[in-house]
Amino acid sequence: MKPTITIEYCPKCGWMLRSVYLASELLTTFTNELNGVLLRPSETTGKFAVYLGEQQIIDRKTDGGFPEITALKRLIRDHIAPGKSLGHSDKPH
Repeated sequence: MKPTITIEYCPKCGWMLRSVYLASELLTTFTNELNGVLLRPSETTGKFAVYLGEQQIIDRKTDGGFPEITALKRLIRDHIAPGKSLGHSDKPH
C-alpha cells in the first residue's frame, strides 16, 4: 500500500499556502509512489509538521525552521523509493 503524507500546519500563522506548495511539489515528484498528501489544520498554534504515514519526519520547532523542498524530497525518497532519481534535487547545494 502506498503511503500518505500529512502536512499539519497552523492556520492562524498563515502557513496554508506553504503547505499547499509543499503538497503540490511532493505529488508532482512522487506521483506513482504516494497515495496522496493530506493537509491538516493544527489546533496547536505554531505547529508545522510533516508525517509519513503515522511517523513524524519533520517538525518546524525541533528542526529549527521550515524544511527546504529539496531536503524534504530527499528525506521522503529515502523512505519510500530509495532508488528514485530526483534530478536536480539530488545535487548538493
